[in-house]
Amino acid sequence: MKTYKIYSLIGLIAFFLIVGCKEEFLERPPQATLVAGNFPSTAEEAIIATNGIYNTLRIWGIYSGGFPLIDIMTDEMVKGSNPGDGVQVLNFQDYTFTSDDGNIETWYRTLYLGIRRSYLVLEKVPSIEMNAELKSRLLGEARFLRSFFYFSLVQAFGDVPLVESSEAPDGLARTDKEIIYQDIIFPDLLFAVDNLPEKSEYADEDAGRITKGAARAMLARIHLYRSEFPEAATYALEVINSQQYDLENEFQMAFRVATEHGDESVFEIGAVAENSFALGGNQYANTQGVRGTPNWGWGFGRPSYTWIEKLNNENDPRLDGSVIFLGDVIDGITIQGDGTTPDTTYAEDGAIAEIETYNQKVYATGELAADRWGHNRRVIRYADVLLMAAEALNETGNSAQALNYLNDVRERAREDNDQILSDITTTDPNQLREIIYEERSRELAFEGLRYWDLVRTDRAEEILGPLGFETGKHELFPIPQSEINISEGKISQNPNWN
Repeated sequence: MKTYKIYSLIGLIAFFLIVGCKEEFLERPPQATLVAGNFPSTAEEAIIATNGIYNTLRIWGIYSGGFPLIDIMTDEMVKGSNPGDGVQVLNFQDYTFTSDDGNIETWYRTLYLGIRRSYLVLEKVPSIEMNAELKSRLLGEARFLRSFFYFSLVQAFGDVPLVESSEAPDGLARTDKEIIYQDIIFPDLLFAVDNLPEKSEYADEDAGRITKGAARAMLARIHLYRSEFPEAATYALEVINSQQYDLENEFQMAFRVATEHGDESVFEIGAVAENSFALGGNQYANTQGVRGTPNWGWGFGRPSYTWIEKLNNENDPRLDGSVIFLGDVIDGITIQGDGTTPDTTYAEDGAIAEIETYNQKVYATGELAADRWGHNRRVIRYADVLLMAAEALNETGNSAQALNYLNDVRERAREDNDQILSDITTTDPNQLREIIYEERSRELAFEGLRYWDLVRTDRAEEILGPLGFETGKHELFPIPQSEINISEGKISQNPNWN
């Protein structure tokens, strides 16, 4: 059985009708139904309510509809699956999606669901008589998650309505995102840093809970995305110097069941191999699993041929750790793929455009499709922290120091083969900047970061323009039209979206 234990919230009806159970609930059915009016009122219920916020992270809509849409919109991934299936996903590959798209609406609303669940804890737990250290920790977890949901909103949609309680009034207009950063996102993460334990201070049954290191890493990521490089460097180095994390010995082991909540995991969403969100499953990996033979999933989110060729031409071992090819043998099973999906697709000039492959980073051990529901999604890996430190240091005049962290990632990737991926030695900041960008593409592909990396570094038009990206429009997603309609015009649309 997996060590990740925080799957207690089963459902939410209206605002907060919660079906809860204790941490051992993986072994027995739910035990109680509690109404928000008197919930939570005990220390046990405070834990259940906090666990309910975590549960939001596994809901289908949390990552733009369950499909890897953020990756499909980049040069590293295409729609995949049967050509006639999932036309709504193809709309993201070629940037023809609109403000009426249901995936965007679900994503937007699920983020607000997580925020409201956070407020349930933040409003009720302070008045509960309970262990002070546990109370501070639960409030730290809730504030981290509220910050995470709000950052996801402003990153994707820009200015959004600021909900300030679990009983949010109707008709809220959009709030300047900078206010949300300064009033919610940064204070919440700083509170989490001050009140959460380090990873090593949690008991085994609490593996997967938010840590001090996760809060620091999230601060580093947000500051990096805002081009606030001194702050990004500070927080990334605090994670590194905490000595709580390390790289797995092999690149591919950073994503395996055997290393869940392991050395490289800074922020990880745990899941259980159950075909149900309520029971702790997460369908994100099942959506991308091998389609056909074996029947592990739907096959959406195929690594792009251009990305495959880039790594193949330089013998980068991360290719085999990131991609499942037809003919590969995994757990004794030969990957044959889907008979209705072309093995190879050609461009008009006869060149190879796509080959049938699958994302190996979301593979979970096991023969059943349900096993993919048990995939633990790594949101922040230590390798990402090292590369954030390298980039931030390079941008602050510390290029020599940046090389240490960049080369740590490359050393792990080359797997003791000194003929490939040699250490970088240049300290020219312009050259090193481009090298770090490229290293992020190789190391962090299919992990939901490439699109945001291209936008924040002003490279999106150059690289994604051929796919349909338009500067001045696609840096932000459209506010769901349904939300604009409900607001009766109080919520305006983002620029250049109809």
